[in-house]
Amino acid sequence: MKAILIFGITILIGIVLFGFQHTKNHNQVEAMETDKKYDDKNLRKATFAGGCFWCTESDFEKIDGVVEVVSGYTGGDEKDPTYEQVSSGATGHYEAVQVYYDPQKISYEELLEVFWRHVNPTDAGGQFVDRGPQYRSAIFYHDDEQKALAEKSKAEMDRSGVFKSSLVTPILPLKSFYPAETYHQDYYKKNPLRYKWYRSGSGRDQYLESTWGDKPYKKKPANSDATYSKPSDAVLKEKLTPLQYKVTQKEGTEPPFKNEYWNNKKEGIYVDIVSGEPLFSSTDKFESGTGWPSFTRPLVPDNIVEHQDRSLFMVRTEVRSKHGDSHLGHVFPDGPPPTGLRYCINSAALRFVPREDLESQGYGDYLDQFAK
Repeated sequence: MKAILIFGITILIGIVLFGFQHTKNHNQVEAMETDKKYDDKNLRKATFAGGCFWCTESDFEKIDGVVEVVSGYTGGDEKDPTYEQVSSGATGHYEAVQVYYDPQKISYEELLEVFWRHVNPTDAGGQFVDRGPQYRSAIFYHDDEQKALAEKSKAEMDRSGVFKSSLVTPILPLKSFYPAETYHQDYYKKNPLRYKWYRSGSGRDQYLESTWGDKPYKKKPANSDATYSKPSDAVLKEKLTPLQYKVTQKEGTEPPFKNEYWNNKKEGIYVDIVSGEPLFSSTDKFESGTGWPSFTRPLVPDNIVEHQDRSLFMVRTEVRSKHGDSHLGHVFPDGPPPTGLRYCINSAALRFVPREDLESQGYGDYLDQFAK
């Protein structure tokens, strides 16, 4: 699709001498310029599919901390595929990029932020003017840590309200990555005029501008992990009410319908009464009829720890906070869409921070989810 678009634009502007190399036989392509060996053990790799890899490569190479970006193919079964094979949509491959980055300068979480801000993650049929399975968006993880971070980032982005529809970008294990032909590498540098016309006509930048505008990149939360900790037992006994202490420290349960937040309908977030770590949001709260605050999902999944609970002659899943190690409640598989889960939480384990106080109390990074 992008070759057709560029060809049409090329005719319109009279650039007939450049021609296109997309039809060049794969066996005649010169030695790969991207066959580089990155021996620096401090560098790490990340792999993303964001539609046309010319654009994705260009977007990532502008980021400080990114050392090199290689365009290529991944996600299919065909070994060492050619552009012609992939562009037919028959191999199952995505056009993708492999990003070599310095984790001392940029984190994987920040690369995920760059990715979301340069694609339409709600489009299952391609990206912008380029249609077909080879142009779908995807995140390919290299290890379990990347998988967990990608899933967390996607969940946060889905809740952010930035996009009008649910995110459909899959998070997939990376199997093999095949560098694309040489003429695709750094295409935006080698062919700046043709790339400019292609990008302008693709609709990508217009969509990104209308979606993001001048919204700043996500900052590192003011409340970092180092901020969250569990005070000593003596401090907790002084700080907490008897009921709060019983619930959080002795796995107690407060009475239904006679607790602080079961019927709270205000906008804001719920944090751990012990550590202050963010746990749940009013945007995910629903009326369960049980008499306890109920949520479909956590605000920050990493701050939730689940354990099997065999007390009271039944098997349940206990929910605790990660940093405060507070008993919060239990999670059940009888909740409403989109998760089908019901996090049944004790009010005594929570502190509610109203939307208007988020900034002043150090939780300003969570204001975005109330944008709608």
